[in-house]
Amino acid sequence: MIRFILYRLLIMIPTVFLISIVAFLVILAPPGDFISSYVAQLEAAGQFVDRAQVEALRARYGLNQSAIVQYLKWIGRLLRGDLGNSLQWKKPVGELLAERLPWTLVLSISSLILVYLLGIPIGIISATHQYSVRDYVFTFFAFLGVAIPGFLSALIFLWVYFSLTGQAALGLFSREFVSAPWSLARLWDLLKHLWIPALIVGLAGTAELIRFMRANLLDELEKPYVMVARAKGLPERRRLYKYPVRVAINPIVSTIGFTLPELINGALLASLVLGLPTIAPVLLSALKDQDMFLAGSIVFILSVLTVVGILISDLLLAAIDPRIRFGRRAD
Repeated sequence: MIRFILYRLLIMIPTVFLISIVAFLVILAPPGDFISSYVAQLEAAGQFVDRAQVEALRARYGLNQSAIVQYLKWIGRLLRGDLGNSLQWKKPVGELLAERLPWTLVLSISSLILVYLLGIPIGIISATHQYSVRDYVFTFFAFLGVAIPGFLSALIFLWVYFSLTGQAALGLFSREFVSAPWSLARLWDLLKHLWIPALIVGLAGTAELIRFMRANLLDELEKPYVMVARAKGLPERRRLYKYPVRVAINPIVSTIGFTLPELINGALLASLVLGLPTIAPVLLSALKDQDMFLAGSIVFILSVLTVVGILISDLLLAAIDPRIRFGRRAD
């Protein structure tokens, strides 16, 4: 198991390095830079802009250098733990992320927990009651959850919630707890508000998981070993959970690495609609104003979370199925 973990960690190093290159180049791809966007805003407001000062600012921030030089400087600071300074906010990127990233992770992890707590049991019920009313209902909502985008689900939920309660389901805290110090009352208020965005963000992931779990379990229930167990008179619950469910969950566990970034992307859109204090507004503003250090750092961190999610799914899959750990040795 230790060799398996070390092997996966070694693969992550070049992967993260390539991600850093792609993330930075994607940010530099659009024409212009932050200074160009800033000057365009000033000129649109009718203010005079001295071109000499513009070039001086571009030289001050190193924007007049080649993309390779800018990347090497950025990655050099990144390896030292320095994410650079935001040109737009005029403060270190690390401070901005420290304020916003924890809430993004709280929302994404809460959604991930809901996805697996709801998706796996519903998928099992749907598979074991194939073509029943429950199966049709769950399948209908699964396809509906996949088809409806996250931001549209958020808008629909806001409308329904306001129609029923007369209140807007915005933010993660009530007004009296927004700036209050942490306490049990504030934690409880957070939990009362967190389930709404977590459910909205995890809706699509839950719908996909229901479909995957149902399809995998139906395939396993048709295997000969299940028929033999049924013929031997094994109790229904033991015959179901001892082997078919365990085998059907293996592909589900392997999707954690892809579910986490999908939830984070969904959290970005839902955060804009629900007014949540995540990195979504910051990322949108950074991309719009071409704040390359801030946008590049956020894109890089989200990409690294994808790699970490894949590592977690590999480790869980190896823990569940020993064949994964010893597959290379068997070859």
